[in-house]
Amino acid sequence: MQRFRLSHPVHKLVHRLELFGLIVILGATLVAGSQAVWEMILERRVDLADILLLFLYLEVLAMIGAYLHTGRLPIRFPIYIGIIALARYLVLEVKDLDAWKMLAVGATMLILAGTVLALRYGHLKLPYPESDDRIDSRRRPEAADHDPGD
Repeated sequence: MQRFRLSHPVHKLVHRLELFGLIVILGATLVAGSQAVWEMILERRVDLADILLLFLYLEVLAMIGAYLHTGRLPIRFPIYIGIIALARYLVLEVKDLDAWKMLAVGATMLILAGTVLALRYGHLKLPYPESDDRIDSRRRPEAADHDPGD
């Protein structure tokens, strides 16, 4: 199968748009995290939901860092974010959820965790063949030899 290759100026434009988008997401994450910490300071209280929210922000930052370091977006990071978001939802809504909804959210979290395990197993047992055209030009040479988690 032949890959679609972008012309050099178009590739540069797409790369710059990606970087711009990452900078916007990075800034928004930092602002949202700072606001959450400021609210905790003002309230002089930290709940489990607050900690889980900070973990969500931390996962977004880790996802941005991984993308900038390797040029790839590991699919596991959004799954981790989904698991943490569901855990936070359970903590916040535990009083208003009936047993079936709690069970459904818990089962969804287990399915997502199983998905992460399946992805890791597949990556370790059935890795992608490394070839020159698969390695993104944005990747650093040391990142081509070591894949930090996906």
